[in-house]
Formats: sequence, C-alpha cells, structure tokens
Amino acid sequence: MRILLDTSAYSEFMRGNPEVRDILQLADLVCLNPVILGELKSGFLRGRRRKENERLLAQFRESPRVALVPIDEETSDRYAVIRNSLRDAGTPIPTSDIWIAATAMQHGLVVVTTDPHFQKSSQILVELIPAL
Repeated sequence: MRILLDTSAYSEFMRGNPEVRDILQLADLVCLNPVILGELKSGFLRGRRRKENERLLAQFRESPRVALVPIDEETSDRYAVIRNSLRDAGTPIPTSDIWIAATAMQHGLVVVTTDPHFQKSSQILVELIPAL
C-alpha cells in the first residue's frame, strides 16, 4: 500500500494512535507533500515543543519508506478537476486539502486522515481513521 499521510494522521501517529501506527507498518511507501510539511511546521511554530517536533519530523522523514512528493503542473491540473467537482457538488473542502487530494490523485496514493471531508472527493481513495 502506498499512502499520503495527511497532517491530522501524522499528528495522531505522534500521539500514539495504534490505527495509524498499524497503517504505517503495512505501507510500502509513506508520502508527504509540501502542503503537509507546511501545515506541520506552522503548528510547530505555534507550539511549546517546536524543536522536539522538528527533530521528530526529521527523524520520521529519514526512513527509506518516507518520501516527499512534489507539487507541479500536473498536480495543478488534478487540483482544478477536484476543486470544480467539489464546487459543482456543493461540497467544498479547505483549499490546502484539495492540494493534498490532488497529490494523492496524481501519484495513486491513499490519503490517510482523520478528516472526513476528504471522502467528498470521488477522485481519491481515503483511509479514515478515528482520532484519539
């Protein structure tokens, strides 16, 4: 299984959520994109454990099964399709999550998340996990 680990799922993993841990153990490839990194780093800046969180993220990214996938022109094409589909259905989701969905669509990744609004996008596969 190849996954795109949403910000919420990474946070749950760091809280010790056993469902996220199990998914990560089974995954052949765990991907992040620049939007997810930006959301995580933004949270770190606002928190009291910034250095520790940055260290843990760097350690997580050192795994050979973890990859950073880019956002490029093809991603923007997928973004447009998903955004218009959601708009036509009257089911908008946050813009940053459309970029995450577009990345998953482009690379054939399953989005692992605690955010149910990802399920509104018919173009992607979602593994919804309950938050602790």
